[in-house]
Amino acid sequence: MELQSGSWASRIALEPRLKETPLSHELNLGPTSEAMLRAAGIGNLEELKALGSVAAYARVKATGANASLNLLWALEGAVSGLHWQAVAREHRTSLLLALEEYLQREA
Repeated sequence: MELQSGSWASRIALEPRLKETPLSHELNLGPTSEAMLRAAGIGNLEELKALGSVAAYARVKATGANASLNLLWALEGAVSGLHWQAVAREHRTSLLLALEEYLQREA
């Protein structure tokens, strides 16, 4: 039986992948990013997507990790499927504003 793209059956078939695939195998993320995310309590793509890139970045920073804004671009890219450089170029301002708003709300 072949699954059609976008069907409920194809989405169900992909759900285990979100939990089992190491974060370092996702677009834009490597072993260092994965270690920082795990230290922040984020262990898989499903958790990252549920939190969102901004909240995940803030969690990583709260652990004391020396994470640059490149991590924020990479996280957004992993969530959205875009390369981190495209995220930095096209979504930089909106992500920085979202981060500022998130940090003010959490303070």
